[in-house]
Amino acid sequence: MISAALADGTADRPCVFEVFARRLPAGRRYGVVGGTGRLLDRLADFRFTEEEVAVVADSLDERTIRWLRDFRFTGDIDGYREGELYFPGSPVLSVRGGFAECVVLETLVLSVFNHDSAIAAAAARMSSAARGRRIIEMGSRRTHEEAAVAAARASYLAGFHSTSNVEATRRHGVPSAGTSAHAFTLLHTGPDGPDEAAAFRSQVATLGVGTTLLVDTYDITSGVATAVEVAGPELGGVRIDSGDLGVLARQVRDQLDALGAQRTKIVVSGDLDEYAIAALRAEPVDVYGVGTRLVTGSGASTAGMVYKLVEVDGIPVAKRSTHKETLPGAKRAVRYHRASGTAVEEVLFPVSGSAPDDPSLEQRELMIPMLRDGEPVPDLPSLEQSRDHHAAVMVSLPWEGLALSAGDPAIPVRTVAPHGIPS
Repeated sequence: MISAALADGTADRPCVFEVFARRLPAGRRYGVVGGTGRLLDRLADFRFTEEEVAVVADSLDERTIRWLRDFRFTGDIDGYREGELYFPGSPVLSVRGGFAECVVLETLVLSVFNHDSAIAAAAARMSSAARGRRIIEMGSRRTHEEAAVAAARASYLAGFHSTSNVEATRRHGVPSAGTSAHAFTLLHTGPDGPDEAAAFRSQVATLGVGTTLLVDTYDITSGVATAVEVAGPELGGVRIDSGDLGVLARQVRDQLDALGAQRTKIVVSGDLDEYAIAALRAEPVDVYGVGTRLVTGSGASTAGMVYKLVEVDGIPVAKRSTHKETLPGAKRAVRYHRASGTAVEEVLFPVSGSAPDDPSLEQRELMIPMLRDGEPVPDLPSLEQSRDHHAAVMVSLPWEGLALSAGDPAIPVRTVAPHGIPS
């Protein structure tokens, strides 16, 4: 496309591309914007090296090769804040610039947003189901090594408290946490057989009594008894990784209390998702460890976002393909809230127009500036600020929007006559 556009003189025509999802994944009532910070970091040094250009040089003309060597995005980007909720049609990102410089970003933008937004939405549902109980992200061994770092960041954005992936701590400042594995307990096996107490003594001697001991390698009841015997009643926590977690959590809580370890926390893990977490709400579980279902579960693989051209040189354009139609023209978005803070509607309207006025409702502008002339605008939200923003907007959802059952999007999106096209 770039070669042809350079040849026919259209490569620099001013264009607007928008990122949006036509629909939410099955069973979801809202989406969560994730990956904005990662995308902006990547754009700062998004260039093509000589080695990279050489990979495609044999299929390109010299003019295109020169363009790639000199590439730097010089356009503007606006979008929804990271952590914001989105719904079908929400223009979560608007990219403005010459055709060629915008179209070359499509794969980068969609790969970041589709992955991180899917993880963030799954994490938000799990966090909501946990109702304030702590969740540790533990999905690194179930996904690609780079996706694991991004997943840890996206889950923290959407309410998880920590991650076992310390690279996410290094890159993004996500708090780290972890527990010992069954292998460490099995390691302490001698000629006379397993020695669970030796494993626990070693861990406590190194990490202190505040550590969490894995008690289900052999027999949970004896494991809990040994853990308290070794660490004392101030033991920080015990982890259960198998079996009927609800039944076992009750049994372990009763046993810990009887042994005087009333403050010892119970951590559960093992293929948990939002439904399993919700089912455990009545049980004495203090911390959830979530991995596989977060990074590979249904709906977590993609958010279904697309990157579409909506305006060329000020002229609205639109696809008319069956089931893949697009709304023409660059758009703005506002969300209307009751005085109580509950969101009731999202409205899209032409970027040059004004939002419909409704004195009974409060308006909130959804899009903020992110890049101008290829440079980040000052004071963009940090990951911590985006995490706080996400927590605030989750409170704005109508109560039915938090349901785990399938249903309509929690907030309807209405389009106000964009460039002559009826809503």
